[in-house]
Amino acid sequence: MFSLIGIAVVIGAILAGYLMEKGNLLVLLQPAELVIIGGAAVGTLLVANPIHILKRIMNGLMMIVKGSPYTKKAYSEALNMLNELFQLARREGPAKLEEQIEEPEKSPVFQKYPTFLKNRFAVDYVCDTLRMSLAGNVTPFDMDLLMESDADVHHHEESIPVAALTTVADALPGLGIVAAVLGVVITMGALGGPPEEIGHKVAAALVGTFLGILLCYGFLGPLASNVSKINDEANDYYRVLRHGVVGYLRGLPPILAAESARRLIPVHVRPSMKEM
Repeated sequence: MFSLIGIAVVIGAILAGYLMEKGNLLVLLQPAELVIIGGAAVGTLLVANPIHILKRIMNGLMMIVKGSPYTKKAYSEALNMLNELFQLARREGPAKLEEQIEEPEKSPVFQKYPTFLKNRFAVDYVCDTLRMSLAGNVTPFDMDLLMESDADVHHHEESIPVAALTTVADALPGLGIVAAVLGVVITMGALGGPPEEIGHKVAAALVGTFLGILLCYGFLGPLASNVSKINDEANDYYRVLRHGVVGYLRGLPPILAAESARRLIPVHVRPSMKEM
């Protein structure tokens, strides 16, 4: 939501300053320039990226509109879920824990925490690790390395759409110049016409450069940065899950394993002990 407000501020500030200088808004309305720049940018994105990355780009942009899912509520659910799983395993044994993690969608424990259950990677991240711990004699150190590697691969994959968006953003000023050059070519063909017509065509060419730079630094670049920050928040979330699970596997009491994980949560979304 704040990203939409920021976009509105960018547009409002530019238009306000332009009008303060007695600028004519109609001159900025150049659909042909926007088609050239926008179409070329979309084409560049399609050329450079396979379909699964394009889907992730769309998901990332939608997440900006919805807001980051890694809120205080999400962390509270995750920690309470871990504590309840560990308490259950301690009271009723590993067999009862295995019942919960085999089909988490049907598990009474997981169903209490719908925010966590929606995150497919987080569910597999926790359940697959606990399955491995129950399957054989695996040390907590090895489980820690396994979870770290899994999170690193996920973070790398989520960074690819950000890199793709950044690449397109960096290309927009150049595409703006392409649109401007085409405008100059059209202007050169109209040199024998009225001065007003020539002036209009020169203005349209300059608007192409303006749009390319604005779209890069005012919109797409900041959006890519926002998606990158959400990916970093996801990495923090999985680190908390990893710390809680590994703490339990090392023999910590369930409540202490959850509390040690809580201390890793970023302060602005960290639930207090009372809230837990």
